[in-house]
Amino acid sequence: IADPAAIEAMVDQVLTDNPKQLEQYRAGKTKLQGYFAGQVMKASKGKASPVLLNKILGEKLKGSC
Repeated sequence: IADPAAIEAMVDQVLTDNPKQLEQYRAGKTKLQGYFAGQVMKASKGKASPVLLNKILGEKLKGSC
């Protein structure tokens, strides 16, 4: 999946579904970015573009701090 809008929707869903982990990330546990990426890959059945996924996820996580 190389559609930024589709990946962004999955990232939003994963962040919404994992408020506890998002809170921990904001508190400084930045290694959780890998957890979120894994959840998005699971949701996309491994079809999301990893480069695009990490770019969008990174932007979302920085913007949510």
